[in-house]
Amino acid sequence: MIRLTRLLKWILKAAIFFALFAFALNNQHDATVHLLFGHQWRGPMMLIVLAAFALGVVVGVLGMLPGWWKRPAPAARSAPPTAVANAAPVATSTGAATRADSSSLTSPPHGI
Repeated sequence: MIRLTRLLKWILKAAIFFALFAFALNNQHDATVHLLFGHQWRGPMMLIVLAAFALGVVVGVLGMLPGWWKRPAPAARSAPPTAVANAAPVATSTGAATRADSSSLTSPPHGI
């Protein structure tokens, strides 16, 4: 079953490639892109479509960069929990649950 799905994926990829290749071959006539201040760029339609696609990819990646930089590294996300977080709560004489570990005294009272 896995081999069949792998084969179907390759067939789909080949069909998409050949469809795009046929699109490129059918659109080789010259086209004009009118820019600002009377400038214009003439070139094959295939090249203009490819340039527009590449420009869209670049703008999309640049728009995603701030989110990627703010995300913590995978090693920091998968860090093992500390011993304080794993310590069992112990009831005190006031009835409030506290950690059995003495290092919990250095943590802030609000639990952050």
